[in-house]
Amino acid sequence: MAARAGLLLVLAACLAAPAPLAAEIALRLPANAESTAVRVDPLASYALPVSAWRSGELRLLALEGRLSQAAWRLRDSPESSLQILQGLRAQILAAGYQVLFECETDGCGGFDFRFAMKLLPEPEMHVDLGDFRYLAAVHGDGPGAEHLALVVSRSTASGFVHLTQVYPATGAADAPGGTEPMTAPVEVGPLALLEGVEAPTAEVAALAARLETSGSAALDDLAFETGSAVLSPGGYPSLAVLAAYLAANPSRRVALVGHTDAVGGLDANIALSRKRAEAVRVRLIEAHGVNPAQISAEGAGWLAPRASNLTAAGRALNRRVEVVLTST
Repeated sequence: MAARAGLLLVLAACLAAPAPLAAEIALRLPANAESTAVRVDPLASYALPVSAWRSGELRLLALEGRLSQAAWRLRDSPESSLQILQGLRAQILAAGYQVLFECETDGCGGFDFRFAMKLLPEPEMHVDLGDFRYLAAVHGDGPGAEHLALVVSRSTASGFVHLTQVYPATGAADAPGGTEPMTAPVEVGPLALLEGVEAPTAEVAALAARLETSGSAALDDLAFETGSAVLSPGGYPSLAVLAAYLAANPSRRVALVGHTDAVGGLDANIALSRKRAEAVRVRLIEAHGVNPAQISAEGAGWLAPRASNLTAAGRALNRRVEVVLTST
């Protein structure tokens, strides 16, 4: 029977029969690609999206086997997300895979589809909600089938690639505990999601007082790449504090509002500020476990300065993300 919780499981792959461990596909990436993370589970379950998100439903292929996930960043890449995908798709097809499903951004289902995908967390894998592509493929059939999911995205300056592979495994005891298909991978475990930042009780109380008296607070420790919506790697105390506040107050709702300086046109700055706010929202959800229903993301561009844009110092103050309490 199909299970509904915003998702619809329509197919199950049973991998109980013994099968030899398959060799993982080794994608050839551009020279500027750098490995950001690798994670391997000898035996795991994985729900592979094989349709777009429509009317609250998503078709998932339920798989069990050896799960490996890897992510790369393509710094200063001139290629579009489609160009990056095309080269990788050609390699996947050449390896004998058949495409099960393929989509692009809004055609996938936008935000809902993106968060239905189980990916390595930010900052190891960044997905720009305005520009991402997805491909699911299978090699073989029956209990010995091998599956993969490829996600390609890009920001203003960089491209991002994420590869998930699920292979039949004889059991956790017989499967290797890890692989190193790329140079110097970073092993990502479940505890890495909290980024090692704890929120002091006093700071959580201070944020609560500020939000519930003045209605907003600036997250001044955030750092973005210049002209980009990519939130730089690292643990940000302000996010740990905000996450703790929301966890302690599950009925509260907040909006993250991005702001820019006055350099450039209004439409472009509103778009950039909204993307930055969305990047913060994604980080809170993926790295701090915040309930997505508690946070939204908006962009104000340069419409709400807190300092003069006539000076460099003032413009720096105006480039920020604020949290606004929207509960009534």
